[in-house]
Amino acid sequence: MDNVPGTPVRTAGIPYNKVLKEDRKIAYFSMEIGIDAKIPTYGGGLGILAGDTVRSCADLRVPLVAVTLLYRKGYFRQEIDENGLQKEFPCEWNPADFLELLPYRASVTIENRKVTIQAWKYRVIGINGYYVPVIFLDADVADNSDFDRGLSYYLYGGDEKYRIAQEVILGIGGVRMLREAGYKHVNKYHMNEGHSSLLTLELLKENKKKDESSWDIEGVRNMCVFTTHTPVPAGHDKFHYGLVDYVLSGYIPMDFLRSVGGDDRLNMTLLALNLSQYVNGVAKRHGKVSREMFPGYYIDSITNGVHVNTWVCDSMRKLFDKYIPEWKNDPFSLRYALSIPRDELLGAHLEAKHGLIDRVNAATGGSLEYNTFTVGFARRATAYKRADLVFSDITRLIQIAGSAGGIQFVFGGKAHPGDWQGKELIKRVIAISKQYKEHLRVVYLQNYDMELAKTLISGVDLWLNTPQKPKEASGTSGMKAALNGVPSLSVLDGWWIEGCIEGLTGWSIGKAQEAESNDAEDARSLYEKLENVIIPAFYNNRGNWVDIMRQSIAINGSFFNTHRMVQQYVLNAYLG
Repeated sequence: MDNVPGTPVRTAGIPYNKVLKEDRKIAYFSMEIGIDAKIPTYGGGLGILAGDTVRSCADLRVPLVAVTLLYRKGYFRQEIDENGLQKEFPCEWNPADFLELLPYRASVTIENRKVTIQAWKYRVIGINGYYVPVIFLDADVADNSDFDRGLSYYLYGGDEKYRIAQEVILGIGGVRMLREAGYKHVNKYHMNEGHSSLLTLELLKENKKKDESSWDIEGVRNMCVFTTHTPVPAGHDKFHYGLVDYVLSGYIPMDFLRSVGGDDRLNMTLLALNLSQYVNGVAKRHGKVSREMFPGYYIDSITNGVHVNTWVCDSMRKLFDKYIPEWKNDPFSLRYALSIPRDELLGAHLEAKHGLIDRVNAATGGSLEYNTFTVGFARRATAYKRADLVFSDITRLIQIAGSAGGIQFVFGGKAHPGDWQGKELIKRVIAISKQYKEHLRVVYLQNYDMELAKTLISGVDLWLNTPQKPKEASGTSGMKAALNGVPSLSVLDGWWIEGCIEGLTGWSIGKAQEAESNDAEDARSLYEKLENVIIPAFYNNRGNWVDIMRQSIAINGSFFNTHRMVQQYVLNAYLG
């Protein structure tokens, strides 16, 4: 096993594969990693991407170990009451049911207190038997104070002090735990967003020269890779230096920290930028936006992807197995989806759609219909994602549904507990579903998670995405839909600038040359596409519609996957 050097790994039906700790050359740090819906250590897109990344690393035998925090109460379980108000409840789960407790301890100092950390391990097993260990850091240890034990309870919970203390555990504690657990040959540290950038300080202290005035900055930079995920300024963690000094308790000189982390407040993104050799955004457009946000830094781009073997639904899986048997090992071969017979592709989609409709109706008491054009929208509920844009002109939307053909909507997504605008969005969508139920079928599914996402993205007929430009870094929900033959109608931002071939893989809202979104113009464009192009094609030209489904798989599914993404990281970042 991984904690016994030289011992091979064996699982049912999988041949022996030697996995030695000294072979692990890359450490991947992420505040959240989505492994399984039953392991609620993720909140949304960042964690789902991290999980997909780890899965592809296992499939491709990339010698990586992943590090994250263990959240004993999860992000939160969402319930929505009859008035549309989101309520949050802890996600109680037992790590011992899914993870292996390791016999190692590490510690960090927080507010001059020693905080002990234990570690749990989960093995993500690849398609050929190779596995990637995910190390979950846990402060819920009897030696610690109640406050310190709670630092690994909630994802994105608490105040600034709680947040930076968690980031001390992730970054500094994560490096120390790797050492304690025997991962002593890591030469690349990949920070998936800025939450873990304090790891650079631990590496500096490990590699310091004779005195602390001679930090080996270049040596640490050569070890570090940083991926930034947000073009929204509020998405970059910043902490007042008074708080930082208090929490870090003399860990590092504040004048030096200011020189690498920003003058006014500790900016975790700046810290990572200054101490990483390779930096990237998560789509071509996002790379450009990031360079504008942080002038003077070279920021490359590697467009996100999704793990095909995770997100393809059962009916499509059977179809791919029949016509593209190598698709799991070689997602690029999905380009051969162009040769799948139309009737079989449509049949596989209808099987997924019936499954979704049955599930929605059973959960909500709704009356969605199998043959009605079904639109899906599921994102984190926050203002800039504009879940209610499609309802900007209810009268026109009802007219479109009546004249072009019936239309029904399935929504999902959580608002952060502190995001009242996001909560108001949920209330608005639910209010519309009730007020206009005689004319439009609209449902909002509560407690959106990985398992529900797979049902939704494969079962709708069209995936809708309406973020305000240029605030969408990448987005991956539409990529998951495309894998299942579901085209997108989306604002030209994030990945969709690269993935949209108008009328072939889906449709655009607005124009590419528009730098920023205009709600009225975007709504007008959305309605025109629905009324004049999309709904008529769905009801009146089924052959052409199925061609678009095939092209979504062949063009977008074959490229926007984490196998391609991980290979780019290996070539551009890890081997650099």
